[in-house]
Amino acid sequence: MRRAAVLPALTCALALTAAAPTTAPADPAARPDRPPTTAYTATRPASLLDTVPRRGVLRVCTTGDYRPFTHRDPTSGTYRGVDISMARDLAESLDARPKYVATTWARLVDDLVAGRCDIAMGGVSITLPRARKAAFSEPTRTDGKTPIVRCADRDTYRTLEEIDRPGTTVVVNPGGTNEQFARSVIKRATIKPHADNTTIFDEIIAGRADVMMTDASETRYQAKIHPELCAVHPDRPFTFSEKAYAVPRADVQFKEYVDQWVHLAKHDGTYRKYEDAWMAK
Repeated sequence: MRRAAVLPALTCALALTAAAPTTAPADPAARPDRPPTTAYTATRPASLLDTVPRRGVLRVCTTGDYRPFTHRDPTSGTYRGVDISMARDLAESLDARPKYVATTWARLVDDLVAGRCDIAMGGVSITLPRARKAAFSEPTRTDGKTPIVRCADRDTYRTLEEIDRPGTTVVVNPGGTNEQFARSVIKRATIKPHADNTTIFDEIIAGRADVMMTDASETRYQAKIHPELCAVHPDRPFTFSEKAYAVPRADVQFKEYVDQWVHLAKHDGTYRKYEDAWMAK
């Protein structure tokens, strides 16, 4: 009799256990206070390393006014220069074509941050204020600010003390590192802004300015194409700087690719070939 009573009770207990909800710990990824793993994947921004090949276009912000690195022909609208050739190579490596986006030195980094282009190229110097907004690739070359003057005055303006005197006119292109440097060191000479960087050296030739302090690479090039002008100690510039390409700060994958591409171009002779072609002119 006792066995007969126990069996129905055991059967009921087993049924209740089967119907009860499981007490096993939940998958951490399924916790209500933690989004599922797939949500992170879905919302992660796509890298330009993937979107540029799909788009077939690499958008390049460039000023077009800084030979030998970037120059826009005012008649045809075509771009040429050391970094224009490099931009073409970078685009080809990504199965894309370059599309040049006109900008100015004052807007260069802001245009990149705003997404108007994928990379900024054309003799861009690395500075800490720019690095707060954008990331920089491995440098392409070292440089520094040095004077360019009329050849008759090359022994007159060798030092900052000789330049920073009353009666001397220092011409600057607004918005870039040339103006920033001039305003940081010039206290007594006159600073004269000139908005058109393609004609700024004519101001010195015509006698409307005496000195421009710009990157040594530019002074060498301008002295080649303007026999009236001489670069003053370009091998011993006043400052140290490096040129590189600016890319979106958050896109680490794209930056790593551009770094590797620059590294190879510097070591296989590609960058030097493009630079030598312009400096020989």
